[in-house]
Amino acid sequence: MLSNYITSVRVNLFLILTCITNTNRGALNIFKKPLDSLDLKYGSFSEDLRLQMLAEAKKMFYFGYDNYMTYAYPMDELNPLLCCGRGPDYENPSNININDILGDYCLTLVDSLDTLAVLGNATEFQNAVTRVIQNVSFDKDNVVQVFEVNIRVLGALISAHLLIMDPEKPFGDLRPSWYDGELLQLAHDLASRLLPAFEESSTGIPYPRVNLRQGLPQPPTAETCTAGAGSLVLEFGLLSRLLDDPVYEGYARRANKVLWNLRAKSTGLLGNVIDVESGRWIGRLSGLGAGLDSFYEYLLKSYIMFGESEDYEMFTEAYRIIKQYMRRGRAHCNQGFGDHPLYVNVDMLSGAIHTSWIDSLQAAFAGIQVLHGDIEEAICTHALYYSIWKRYGVLPERWNWQRLSADVAFYPLRPELVESTYLLYQLFDKDNHVNKHFSKYVFSTEGHIFPVDMKFRTKVWEEQNTVFQNSGLVQRSSNFSCEAVDAERTYFLPIKSHYLVQISKTLGLENY
Repeated sequence: MLSNYITSVRVNLFLILTCITNTNRGALNIFKKPLDSLDLKYGSFSEDLRLQMLAEAKKMFYFGYDNYMTYAYPMDELNPLLCCGRGPDYENPSNININDILGDYCLTLVDSLDTLAVLGNATEFQNAVTRVIQNVSFDKDNVVQVFEVNIRVLGALISAHLLIMDPEKPFGDLRPSWYDGELLQLAHDLASRLLPAFEESSTGIPYPRVNLRQGLPQPPTAETCTAGAGSLVLEFGLLSRLLDDPVYEGYARRANKVLWNLRAKSTGLLGNVIDVESGRWIGRLSGLGAGLDSFYEYLLKSYIMFGESEDYEMFTEAYRIIKQYMRRGRAHCNQGFGDHPLYVNVDMLSGAIHTSWIDSLQAAFAGIQVLHGDIEEAICTHALYYSIWKRYGVLPERWNWQRLSADVAFYPLRPELVESTYLLYQLFDKDNHVNKHFSKYVFSTEGHIFPVDMKFRTKVWEEQNTVFQNSGLVQRSSNFSCEAVDAERTYFLPIKSHYLVQISKTLGLENY
């Protein structure tokens, strides 16, 4: 099992923010309803417990960060078993589990920048920024995966730059006195080194890997996943709009449109693996987990950030099709009879069930449903994955819903369930600026935080004006259906107790 502190950094960002938000739910007799045992057990979150969990989450982050800086920096990550630094596996270039992301560019330090900012540690943030600028170079003869480098490194650099440049300084004075956009310059350099993946493609679908110094590796790998090729718009779009250069966003949007146009004519579904050179689907599995998850996520988050109507149109159509073909169980989350709702993997051509397992990455979908305003569905999606977590203590990589057991029984510190928990359970915000002003931020699929700013709704190269963009956004937003949960379930369990009992009995959690 690959266990590293890169992933734990992004898990802890959501843990910290979730612990900040989940405070006491108020007087339990506010609605004077009879409380069952589950309400009594889970329906409140004391202030003492909130502070305890907040301190524990911060402790976890600094345990990872401090040990990385002590034993591994300036290498990419800390090998926790050997307690030493780890970088690319030069002896085994085919070890893509390591080489896809470890590129000898202080990865964990770069990935930690915005977490330090959100924690309010301006001093260490400035120290980290100084180290990144002084020590990070992308002029390396290393083959890396475009998607992973985009979400982890490029996203981290853009996020830190935007937080530094925020004139309101919500996280304190993050800007070093000498700072002159060096992080944005690094991001520009890195993105330029990823462009051969797009430029050499005849279909518009990017190749999955590039050599940071030499361009497209020879022979290139032609097989890529939908998420890897179609989850670049947020970071590339922000870079384009910060640089007033349409190239980066243009390539990312072209890839999305090509994938969208290649969906099955019979169902409208996309597969999970495709050939870059021919545009032929290699994998016919269509689901919400590995290979597809962030494609849907970025359609919605890109719309939130940029206000492009085509992003929202693609997402709403995809969401309709997902519900049509993948959803099983009772029709409504908190009413009616039948099995608990579940989204299954299906065949893209027929819509028939393709596998009897779901994977841990699908846990992020509840967060997407929250952003889309489908709160009831989000509650049910999250409840299932939370219950699986409770059974095992962690979320298995794959869980078989027919046998009710783990198919792949390991947990590589994935953050998806934590992110959905954070997005779904903001109650009673406390002091952190992100929680008080959540509508001003979007999290990337890697957990990097991007401010939502009206300046990102314009394209200088198209001479569009803010008024036009605003009017389009308001008109589109008016079509949202965001039906809030009833007030009772704001203070007590969000999923009705007898449905929670149903899940627990199904999973063998008799003593829930």
